[in-house]
Amino acid sequence: MLILSSWFFRIRSFGIRIWEASLKLAQAVELMTRKTGEPPLINGWIPYLGKALIFRKDAYKFLLDQQKKLGDIFTVHIAGRYITFIMDPFQYVYVIRNSKQLEFHEFANKMASKTFDYPALSKAKFPDLKENLHRIYQYLQGKPLDIISDHMMKNLQDIFEWKCSQATDWETEKMYKFCCSVMFEASFVTLYGRVPAADGHKVISEIRDKFIKFDASFPYLAANIPIELLGATKKVRKELIHHFLLQNMTKWLGGSKVVQARQDIFEKYELLGDYDKAAHHFAFLWASVGNTIPATFWAMYYLLRHPEALAAVRDEIDHLLQSTGQKRGPTYNIHLTREQLDNLVYLESALNESLRMCSSSMNIRISQEDFVLKLEGDQEVSLRKGDWIALYPQILHMDPEVYEDPKEYKFDRYIENGKKKTTFFKAGRKLKYFLMPFGSGISMCPGRFLAMNEMKMFLFLLLAHFDVELVESKAVRLDNSRMGLGILLPDVDIDFRYKLRSLKK
Repeated sequence: MLILSSWFFRIRSFGIRIWEASLKLAQAVELMTRKTGEPPLINGWIPYLGKALIFRKDAYKFLLDQQKKLGDIFTVHIAGRYITFIMDPFQYVYVIRNSKQLEFHEFANKMASKTFDYPALSKAKFPDLKENLHRIYQYLQGKPLDIISDHMMKNLQDIFEWKCSQATDWETEKMYKFCCSVMFEASFVTLYGRVPAADGHKVISEIRDKFIKFDASFPYLAANIPIELLGATKKVRKELIHHFLLQNMTKWLGGSKVVQARQDIFEKYELLGDYDKAAHHFAFLWASVGNTIPATFWAMYYLLRHPEALAAVRDEIDHLLQSTGQKRGPTYNIHLTREQLDNLVYLESALNESLRMCSSSMNIRISQEDFVLKLEGDQEVSLRKGDWIALYPQILHMDPEVYEDPKEYKFDRYIENGKKKTTFFKAGRKLKYFLMPFGSGISMCPGRFLAMNEMKMFLFLLLAHFDVELVESKAVRLDNSRMGLGILLPDVDIDFRYKLRSLKK
């Protein structure tokens, strides 16, 4: 037995040495095949996957470790892709402004069409469709933004009025479920209109429940995992898309101009089938709430975890209501102008701080040709056609040189002398980019202004109408399964309670 054990360990040791030698040889070959000017490559030893598993486990830690070893520019092999990361925030501008050589829309189009099951927007098949859809985002800016924000405010007030009628005493709910319920219904009705049936609330709730099931599989779909391997996801997606067929949407009352404009454009393309059009509408719904719901949760959670933040934001809200002669209470309608929303500096700072702490988007561009990307300080990066280049703003958001005590929530971090603070420094130099929860350049979220308004209005009405407090003391952490895809979800839900505020307060 001892002899067999000895031989086993010798063979095992020999195998490990062979594996280590093979790995070193592979790494040496990688270095030899890198072209002049190309960044160092971290390939990994697992075929195709490369460093995908360790990256998915904790992208933030992995990238920081590589930065310490290799500097601010390096390439990582992740699931068949070679992604060059630019870690220095002063270099971001050189990536963002090179929109001709570094393209985003083709990548986004392919991922979205596969995830939401509509045909890719090829110019040959659907000429100018992509450009026409992009122009529609004018309805989410300027005066049209004010109109749709007013509708969102009214719909939120209707939901909160119903909540008020139920909350005769303390009501306890799960916080994420609460945020999801309120924000989903208000956003749905604002964008697509009311379901006129007597059970309209129930219909929207059913759509929401299916949406949550689909959204749980979104990270896997984004990672290009076949939907057939994801259980009931394909069936759920098909059911969701069918809700947006024209015969269903025409029954909904009071939809938004942005959705109507999208409908009008789709009707011009005969090659787009009814199912394809419905799939586009479903994708637009996901884009509208997929990140806004978890962002709303984190904003609410951090406020409730920090009483001084909650008090400061509530005082600001009460002061605005008093100064504009508006009354609190379920029977009173509150109206907020864009200027009034923008002037709520403590509310906006608290919201920005939660976005800083919970956002984990990866800003991706794809090289359209072999070319040399010129950076600050006479640095150059050689890129091959098809290479990915990425910015990972979470590194910036958690940089102690930029943000003192970055792991701590400081609700007034974005306030200076009573005004919005927009000046941040690193190594004594002013940063152009310091907060990037909505992407950058051509990939910046076109609905970011509406999203910020929605979250502000939700928090405004919540704190104006209710006393709120946490029931549980447990810590809620970030779920890293959506690293690189936007706002991270909480790893658990948490109980909170609310009751109607006394009108004398």
